[in-house]
Amino acid sequence: MKPIIEVNHLYKKYKIGEKQRYYSFRDTLVDLAKAPFKQKNKIKNNTFWALKDISFKVMPGEVIGIIGRNGAGKSTLLKILSRITPPTKGEITLRGRVASLLEVGTGFHPELTGRENIYLNGAILGMKRTEINKKFDEIVEFAEISKFLDTPVKFYSSGMYMRLAFAIAAHLDPEILLVDEVLAVGDIEFQKKCLGKMGEVAKAGRTVLFVSHNMEAVSTLTAKAIYLKNGASQHYGKTADVITQYVNANKKQARTYEDKTPSTEPKITKVQLFTSLPNNVQKNGDKMVIEISIKNTSPIHRACLSFQITDAKDRNFAHLWTFDSETPMCRSAGTHIIRCLIPKLRLYMGKYFLKIYLSEPPGGEQFQVLENICPFEVVMYGKRREFQWQPNTCAYLEDATWEIIP
Repeated sequence: MKPIIEVNHLYKKYKIGEKQRYYSFRDTLVDLAKAPFKQKNKIKNNTFWALKDISFKVMPGEVIGIIGRNGAGKSTLLKILSRITPPTKGEITLRGRVASLLEVGTGFHPELTGRENIYLNGAILGMKRTEINKKFDEIVEFAEISKFLDTPVKFYSSGMYMRLAFAIAAHLDPEILLVDEVLAVGDIEFQKKCLGKMGEVAKAGRTVLFVSHNMEAVSTLTAKAIYLKNGASQHYGKTADVITQYVNANKKQARTYEDKTPSTEPKITKVQLFTSLPNNVQKNGDKMVIEISIKNTSPIHRACLSFQITDAKDRNFAHLWTFDSETPMCRSAGTHIIRCLIPKLRLYMGKYFLKIYLSEPPGGEQFQVLENICPFEVVMYGKRREFQWQPNTCAYLEDATWEIIP
């Protein structure tokens, strides 16, 4: 079986910082005269490579996530695959009908009604009118725009645009569906609805390329993923492995957090983990201690200190806190060490991080928020089980007593 998408050594170059202006014949002659004296490095500085040597293959029916920070080249890649913009170099082979949802209302004609735009988009996809008729009612029901079906879409809200655009792209049976992160436009319920529909599309055997910053959605919907960084492919493989590499590349990896820079504001100067095993490795069910050093140049009244334990997908798994009323702290200027002892850390195996807050009570000043610091790993050594421990089986393990009722 041949791949449905083949991308070989793809490059995309843009020129930045150049102002567009109308040229007279005199301007052209002047530019030609100056050309031999122009500095080459100036031209180089105006060149931006949005994509650099991207190669991958996608088999029919695969759902591929594309992740990376803003400016990594994710949207550019989808635009090239959608044939909205041409590549600078490289080859792309698409063996199927492509539908893309890159921006809200892409492909809509503002003067046409919702009904007319459904048929217009279907025609762009190469579908016959009879094919569109079969899907028409499903599209309208999913988009929830039946009352406004014969209203020009220029009067639609961004949410209505979103619902109709996604409904058309997902229901008109393209072999390849390209989806950029446009789901953020809709409300929470509609986002869930869209993700559910994308899951159905994937199960129906169609190929999906999905760009998102939502690691949970990427993890749920895709089996493989591509990690882009500065226009280059860093990793292409199993989604869990790619997400881990992406998250770790964007988190501080120092086992101990420390900040010695001077400040007149209250600040956390050091965070240290005391795990049950060396190198920030913690055994499930054992004691773990977190020490937080705070430096303040003037007294803090009613200080609040809390931290969350998050995983590689930025999901919160635990929240612990203390207040000045419980633990008198920072009432005088100086450096103060606050210790939190967790007798039995019950988190399931995996990699975790700390997110720490230093503030006054709700409604007061927030002094500091430290995110994704002090990475540590929870392991399951010595925990008896009849079968192997598997990643992502649960969030934590709890002690319980079993008995048989006669």
